[in-house]
Amino acid sequence: MAEKINRSDQEWQQLLTPEAYSVARKAGTETPFSGRYWDHHDKGVYRCICCGLDLFHSESKFDSGTGWPSFYQPIAAENITTKEDRSLFRVRTEALCAGCDAHLGHVFPDGPQPTGLRFCMNSAALDFIPE
Repeated sequence: MAEKINRSDQEWQQLLTPEAYSVARKAGTETPFSGRYWDHHDKGVYRCICCGLDLFHSESKFDSGTGWPSFYQPIAAENITTKEDRSLFRVRTEALCAGCDAHLGHVFPDGPQPTGLRFCMNSAALDFIPE
């Protein structure tokens, strides 16, 4: 992993769309079934919208029925960091990009095998690169 990318809040606002900024830099959440990747089935790699770090391959994507793109594993475990999130009056596990600390979504223990995990991501935090 290369050195972590650090930019000012103003720089992020200039680089990102308002929705991507709200989600990735301010831990927002897009409305379910509204993001561009929730029902996306092309083959390729999903990257961090902020720094371009490879996060998920389309082979690990599955339909969770939640309205957000869901994956059962990242491309590399070291590309995702997690932390406890106590917002919304409950405890969840927040998923962050290891390259720039962008908020990606949350991880839940109700995914399919082989991991049993559901990385429930926001489309606004991702960029897709087709194969």
